[in-house]
Amino acid sequence: MHQRLPLVPVDILKAHAVNEPTDGRFKAVARLLQALWRKEKGLPIGTHRPRNGKRRKLGSRLDTESGKRGNNFLSPDIAKLAYRESVYREIGAMIEQERLWTNLLSSQPLCFNLFGGMKLDMDKANQFFRHMFPDYVESVEGIYFEHSPGRGNPDFTNDYTAFDVFVVCTTVDGDSGFIAIEVKYSETMTEPLATMRPRYDELSNRVGVYNAPESSSLRESPLQQLWREHMLSRSIIENGLYSTGRFIVIYPELNYLCASAVNAFKKHLTSDDPKVSGFQAVTLDECINAIKAIGDEKTSEALHARYLDFHRIEQVIFS
Repeated sequence: MHQRLPLVPVDILKAHAVNEPTDGRFKAVARLLQALWRKEKGLPIGTHRPRNGKRRKLGSRLDTESGKRGNNFLSPDIAKLAYRESVYREIGAMIEQERLWTNLLSSQPLCFNLFGGMKLDMDKANQFFRHMFPDYVESVEGIYFEHSPGRGNPDFTNDYTAFDVFVVCTTVDGDSGFIAIEVKYSETMTEPLATMRPRYDELSNRVGVYNAPESSSLRESPLQQLWREHMLSRSIIENGLYSTGRFIVIYPELNYLCASAVNAFKKHLTSDDPKVSGFQAVTLDECINAIKAIGDEKTSEALHARYLDFHRIEQVIFS
């Protein structure tokens, strides 16, 4: 596999109903991979309605009925978990139903496909998190989706920032800890800017982990979301909810826009050591390999086929 992904010819994108002119290099490849996965599973194509546009078929979408049957997930058990988590979601939590059930490209169902099986099997969760974070995790106590310690609470970030996944753990030192996770897949890190709040400036200076806490770069894309979530994680410790914690970003190794943003964010930190900064980045590739390493080869292969088997794109282009 090359260390960069191909530019997929437009005629191939059109043939699979995934020609989206605004897609960057990674997103176009990832969208095509989802369409190939859908076809392989025999799942009917869904539709998408762009802003101010007519609804049209899109290869990276499932039709509504197929989505309702849970086909956006790797197993019926994970689909049931996603439904339960959606029904009992925290007040103010943003779980977009169309994205969750019919959008194959969305990182929201990826969160459940990656961590849902671990919530259903805590032994697997323990093995995975010990493998990934041997210097930090002793045991996992709970896994939560779309979690915030207090949306709109001025004691935290005074906004509605939340984590995709929140793992409560006991650390190797016997402390109460957490791993707060942001999961990216095809994102470009150019999400809409949040309204800047005085609390952000206060926290940026107080947490003591930024070289230049007043930097405008932290307040702009592609760093602003990482900055806000990182500060939220530090405020959780400051408020005494846990003794220690880490904010983790997960993204595909070949998503160069995510990789670039993460590397730029690291340069703003006073230390590369996650024990000091409370920040760590791991790739989706590493996570899937870890699932295989703990003995769950079936799930690892299913995740790889769904999200990272870019060799299939090369086969489509050159067949």
